[in-house]
Amino acid sequence: MIEVWAPRARRVRLRRPEGGADAELRPGDGGWWSSDVVLADGEEYGFVLDDSDALRADPRSRRQPHGVHGPSAWFDVGAHPWADDAWQGRELAGGLIYELHIGTFTPEGTLDAAIGRLGHLTDLGVTHVELLPVNAFNGVWNWGYDGTLWYTVHEAYGGPAAYQRFVDAAHGAGLAVIQDVVYNHLGPSGNYLPEFGPYLRDASRNTWGYTVDLDEPPVRSYILENALMWLRDHHVDGLRLDAVHALKDSSPTHILQELAEQVDALSARLGRPLTLIAESDLNDPKLILPREAGGYGLAAQWSDDWHHAVHVALTGETVGYYADFAALDALPKVWSQGFFHDGTHSSFRGRDHGHPIPPSVPAWRLVTFAQDHDQIGNRAAGDRLSQSLSFERLAVAAVLTLTAPGTPMLFMGEEWGASTPWQFFTSHPEEWLAGAVRAGRMEEFSRMGWDPALVPDPQDPTTFERSKLRWDEASTADHARLLALYRSLARLRREHPELTDPDFASLGGEAVETAGGRVYRLRRGPLLVLVNLSGAPASFTHVSRVLLATDAATAVVDGALVLPPEAAAIVDTRA
Repeated sequence: MIEVWAPRARRVRLRRPEGGADAELRPGDGGWWSSDVVLADGEEYGFVLDDSDALRADPRSRRQPHGVHGPSAWFDVGAHPWADDAWQGRELAGGLIYELHIGTFTPEGTLDAAIGRLGHLTDLGVTHVELLPVNAFNGVWNWGYDGTLWYTVHEAYGGPAAYQRFVDAAHGAGLAVIQDVVYNHLGPSGNYLPEFGPYLRDASRNTWGYTVDLDEPPVRSYILENALMWLRDHHVDGLRLDAVHALKDSSPTHILQELAEQVDALSARLGRPLTLIAESDLNDPKLILPREAGGYGLAAQWSDDWHHAVHVALTGETVGYYADFAALDALPKVWSQGFFHDGTHSSFRGRDHGHPIPPSVPAWRLVTFAQDHDQIGNRAAGDRLSQSLSFERLAVAAVLTLTAPGTPMLFMGEEWGASTPWQFFTSHPEEWLAGAVRAGRMEEFSRMGWDPALVPDPQDPTTFERSKLRWDEASTADHARLLALYRSLARLRREHPELTDPDFASLGGEAVETAGGRVYRLRRGPLLVLVNLSGAPASFTHVSRVLLATDAATAVVDGALVLPPEAAAIVDTRA
């Protein structure tokens, strides 16, 4: 049976572009329309509303072979011969996430090509691979956050069949798959959902457009069923929920809690862990507190505070929202308490911000990272740390990232200090939209004080091409040295349980300011992470042995360690 929710329509017809008469859909309760038409796998179709002759894609389309403005194609979700029957899933605790964008991860920019690089991830020690949004968006290349049809997979990536092949192959390699999904807004092009029903609030906007109307039960179901689709039909292991602070929900049960309840129930039925990770700038532990403790019961949330503290420590950059993280205690505080702003004043926001994390919350519920798609791509030039820092400081970044008390996450290419930038790119065919994106991008960075000459044209195909990884450099010179360090750190993290201990009580940290910079002493139980970002050697006492050092000159003499400038070491204090 074909069904569509279209309460704004007086008449709905199903049309097959390949020919045949339109099929009239029957109106039902609650704005639902239905037909007994049976479609074959791959057969194209769409809906025609009222007296218009315009064909619209199915709001729950599983495949868009001609893009968001074209007809849908019926996709048999059960046709793939899954080989992951023995897959038991992976818990997030103790894991290592690798964030990637399918279009720029490989030269081909497809899901099938990405399968060929899964061995690199397992060799690195990755446990969870997180894909930036893959749902259908306008144009050929895009970050994916401008999607308009949430149930499908972008055709240029290979479509839904290739997606299932990728997930199957990832499971075969021992990797869990986390899919980034966007439920807080819809993209500006190809968004025909408002013609069907009240999906959006006309009087309410967020940074990216009109907010999704969560007061409409069918709209809530549209989101909840989409989330379950990835986990159930595509065998995905978790979802990263984009910018949940932009979800405006006044219902008695917040949609995040409702989603967590349904995902937990599906996890129990499937017999494998399913993970929900929120991106939020609220610094509110309610997201990750158990429901019996008044929380929503999500598995984890991203920690921007960790990123900001590490970024400032490594680069010295203190403009904009980085200003507060110039404080000497910023890195030790996020290390040992999770949030920096936990009710403290945020100068960027002009108000007090955040809440403290209760000690009972395990540290792994915070996803921590030194780089990610947003923090790189939303810089004017999309420059990575590798484009401004020395090898020595990149090595320090690796140590901080892989010893962090949270669940560490790497952004593709970070592990070898990729020389390629990660820039903001679009391919909108509508010139009015392309022009608006260009102008908006330029205005935003000009307002922030960036040189406009640094801002690449998002619509220029070379902006997209520049952002593709160059895999050949991973085996050369300092790139290979850095990759070897990341592999050693991931192995050390697996071998020493102290580096995955989730107890905040086992954590501590302190920093000192010297004439040449800062020196950090960060504790994980009996292990210490020592960081010297000054220009002179730094001495540490009560050191028994060095587990790993980024500088070969690091040595312990009579219980004391002298750490060279711009270096880090992981040491054991036990005799």
